[in-house]
Amino acid sequence: MPDLWRILLTLLFLFPFSLAQETHHHSAPEKLGKVSFPISCAPAVQEQFDRGVALLHSFAYTAAEDAFQGVAKLDPRCAMAHWGMAMTYFHQLWDPPIAPATISTAQEEIQRAQQIGTASERERQFINALALLYQEAATVPYRTRALNYEHAMSELASKNRKDTEAQVFYALALLANASPADKTHAKQKQAADLLEPLDRAYPQHPGIPHYLIHAYDNTELAARGLPAARAYSQIAPSAPHALHMPSHIFTRLGLWDDSITSNLAAREAAHQQADTGEELHAMDYLVYAYLQSGRDKDAAQVIQQLKNMPNLNAADFKITYASIAMPVRYAVERGQWADAAGIAPPIGAPPQVVAIAVWARGLGLSRSGRSAEAHAEIERLRQIEEQLHASENDYWATQVRILTREVMAWTAQADGKPEEAAALMRAAADEEDAIEKLPVTPGPIIPAREQLGYLLQEQNHPELALKEFEKALTNAPGRQGALQGAAHAVELSAQK
Repeated sequence: MPDLWRILLTLLFLFPFSLAQETHHHSAPEKLGKVSFPISCAPAVQEQFDRGVALLHSFAYTAAEDAFQGVAKLDPRCAMAHWGMAMTYFHQLWDPPIAPATISTAQEEIQRAQQIGTASERERQFINALALLYQEAATVPYRTRALNYEHAMSELASKNRKDTEAQVFYALALLANASPADKTHAKQKQAADLLEPLDRAYPQHPGIPHYLIHAYDNTELAARGLPAARAYSQIAPSAPHALHMPSHIFTRLGLWDDSITSNLAAREAAHQQADTGEELHAMDYLVYAYLQSGRDKDAAQVIQQLKNMPNLNAADFKITYASIAMPVRYAVERGQWADAAGIAPPIGAPPQVVAIAVWARGLGLSRSGRSAEAHAEIERLRQIEEQLHASENDYWATQVRILTREVMAWTAQADGKPEEAAALMRAAADEEDAIEKLPVTPGPIIPAREQLGYLLQEQNHPELALKEFEKALTNAPGRQGALQGAAHAVELSAQK
């Protein structure tokens, strides 16, 4: 009998230890924030539906689609499950907002939602609003359909003022239609006015701080976005995009260490979830922050890791933009003109991404004494601008025109035409200052206003150069190139 008691005591001692060991290896619980989107489907699917909406609010579109498919499987008569699936194809703040290859699938899902139907007037409004976005997609321009969706969401939000999701999705629709050319940021402010009271009432909702960050992602409003930036990653740390988004505000304010921390976490989470686009997006912001911090070796290490990522989809804008922007940033920010001149345009990439590589080549050639060769890159940029205009992609056509003028300016400077060079670069700077960047990028590779400062410095006008550097630092605080340029301009002015 004593032996039996010894065995029992040993087992009692070991059991909690083994349980602790097992618990130690469990992954952390999923944290996506708290969303409540009541629907009229079977009660058993409500929690799964809310999870899908939470994933939507953190732009985890693939995971959200899986969640909504699970809802449809459990309740085949749930129309809102198909609304959710159709929403996963609408990437409102990305470029492009709807991938052409997914339009037919999205149309099928929203039509399925309409066919199933629902007794809820509110749910019908959500479904019919989204249907406007996909209706006649082959013939009606996206901007027209997006405005139709925004107006329908405005009506929905107006009729359901106490419905949190109606207000949040309407705010997102406003942000999706905010014009980059509107420097008053009217729609961003309208969205923020909707979201700020909700943020106080629902501090664990993932979409509210996320969309506040986007609303404040501009020079005028960036400081107001810091509380949302600090909160969002804590609310939904299981979503890689939630870990990355704070860096949009950190970048605007020149908080490089915060941006680095944010993007290291986002990159790791995206890698674990096999989200290549989000991983590269975080890496691009990371390279940018490293370069502004003077951590060139760390930036080089990220670029080397990029080279070890095989079979990247060149047709995916988010992937290919980051993959070409990183090496271009590294070469051009550091003035490695021979390396910049050797950058090869990516094959199969969207024209606006090809333009970045062509711009780097033209800049590298003109600034390393090979201005005659730079003219071919200028002509290539003009062709890309025409191509973008023909496809009605006016935003990127404008960006390419700015890049063209920059290369023309440095080529004119190399050819001994300083007045022409300064006029071209000033025109580029003025045009760039008049338009907002898209969320895909932390900013221009080198802002045109900063380049104007360096150009005037080369022309022995340090006082004029200093004014341009100061303006550049107002637009993009903490950029190392502008800070160093301003310091050098002050030194040269004192010498003069």
